[in-house]
Amino acid sequence: MKRPFWILCLVALWGWGMTAPQQAVAQNIPEQMALAKEYLRQNDYAKAEVLLSKLIDQDVQFGLVYPDYLKTLLALRNFKEADKLVKRAQKKYPTVPAYAIDEGKVMQAAGNNTAAEKKWAQVVQTTNPENVYAIATSFQQADLLDYAEKAYLKARELSGSEKSFAPQLLQLYAYQRKTDPLIEEVLRQLKNNALPLPYAQNMLQNTLRDEESLNKLEQRLMVEVQANPDATPVQELLIWTLLQRKDFGPALLQTRALDRRTQAGGAQVLSLADISLQNKDFATAIEGYTYVMQQYKTGELYPIARQRIIQAREEQVKNTFPIDQAKIKLLAQEYEALLQEMGRSDRTAEIIKELGELQAFYLDAQAPAMKNLQEVIDMPRANPNVVAEAKLVLADVYLLRGEPWESTLLYSQVEKTHKEQPLGYEAKLRNARLSYYKGDFELAQSHLDILKLATSREIANDALDLSLLIIDNTGMDTSAAALKEYAAIDFLVFQHKYPEALTALDKLLTKYPGHSLTDEIYFQKAELLQQMGKFDEAAKNLQLIIDNPKYDILSDDALFLLAKLNEENLKQPQKAQEFYGKLLEKHPGSVFVAEARKRLRKLRGDKV
Repeated sequence: MKRPFWILCLVALWGWGMTAPQQAVAQNIPEQMALAKEYLRQNDYAKAEVLLSKLIDQDVQFGLVYPDYLKTLLALRNFKEADKLVKRAQKKYPTVPAYAIDEGKVMQAAGNNTAAEKKWAQVVQTTNPENVYAIATSFQQADLLDYAEKAYLKARELSGSEKSFAPQLLQLYAYQRKTDPLIEEVLRQLKNNALPLPYAQNMLQNTLRDEESLNKLEQRLMVEVQANPDATPVQELLIWTLLQRKDFGPALLQTRALDRRTQAGGAQVLSLADISLQNKDFATAIEGYTYVMQQYKTGELYPIARQRIIQAREEQVKNTFPIDQAKIKLLAQEYEALLQEMGRSDRTAEIIKELGELQAFYLDAQAPAMKNLQEVIDMPRANPNVVAEAKLVLADVYLLRGEPWESTLLYSQVEKTHKEQPLGYEAKLRNARLSYYKGDFELAQSHLDILKLATSREIANDALDLSLLIIDNTGMDTSAAALKEYAAIDFLVFQHKYPEALTALDKLLTKYPGHSLTDEIYFQKAELLQQMGKFDEAAKNLQLIIDNPKYDILSDDALFLLAKLNEENLKQPQKAQEFYGKLLEKHPGSVFVAEARKRLRKLRGDKV
């Protein structure tokens, strides 16, 4: 049966009458929300509350309005309405843990901490392996990280596996810098083979940055290794920790023990000896190479260890002042004996190169040095890096002989063959130094500007140091006369003409009193006097730098060298401790901090 037309019209008008206001409200919601947020931005919570109290009644908008409305009610200390809001939210969405956590936040804001903690503990008790991520994430968003941890631990307990939720717990501990639980969790997962060693190392390196935390890690690992000597990952982490602290001797002790137990072939011991040598811990390097030679006499690492032990002894002699010429001659004889035993071929090219360098710079035997270096360069199957290193040394020999053009040619060859590689950068740095020695600072600077971006930190730092020296001492003095004279003295040092260099440095101090080069001159003098065995005079020059606040750039260098002089040469351990302590206090960002800490611990007799 058809309805009369007037009834249909009435129904339509009634429907329009019901929906039009709702549509109008819906159209106004974005504007009202934007206005409410503007009030919140201005901290005008009273006006924001008027708008939000109406918007919260729109069911479709509840989730969007809720956070701002709760924030507003708490800011107005309207805890009664805030409590109603969170309970309403829990009734609407009973499976969302964030609203129950918010109820605890309201209690806390009202001053009822006990009730709040009880509420959060109830939420933790509802945790299981299926819902833990939602609950823990809600606690984290509420900045209740301890309860997030409890949630993960509750879920782990229910899962029956110590491996469960390890990444989440590790991230929580690392974020909060909770040293003890982080260390324990790392150890737990390493022993369960549930955590890759590099991941553990990276997390610990990023988290444990102060001395106390590193001490805790080292002590805990020592205890664990003693209790479980077969736990290889734990022992490897201990070795890594000791290396981070530059404690190469104890690291070698652990590495040798691991090598014996696992019959690993000595590769890790050889690698640690190499690291020790690079860090100038010559005694540890020699001990490591000796172990490889004794344990693996017929292995492929034996000839490598035998060669490197001579290199380590050579570096030890070169860095023990004054240099003992008799020991230098013995080193040359060891190289010759090794070449007699192993033959002169591409396999022994590095040994021939090392012998050539020793002859040129320490035995004043340039002719045989050049012959040896050229032999390496002419070897068709020699390692390209060894050939490049031989070219760099030969270029230096030409420089000693007063033939800079030959030097430039060889440096440029290595630059070309090893472009964008450390040896190529090293060649460019030596070319820059050659220009600097000649007083062509503009050309030197053009090389150095490129090298400051080098991938090798050591080369980039050397380039930056030389660049700053040029910039600092050519800006005001347009003729750069003082720097030209200083560069010529630097060349005397390169030639190992130390007495002549010292005399020239003293003349420079008299000729240019108060010049910006003064601190550089004092430091250069200290290094030369140290190498000549005049340790008291060296210490006096370093003290001049430390006592003058104008010389702050070289202050940490001077403190470290003065501490080493007192420790190694002047045999004044108390003074050495004092200077290492001053370095750590005044220059916490210095490149010498790690080494200073290690030496200070040794002098104090610190033990794990």
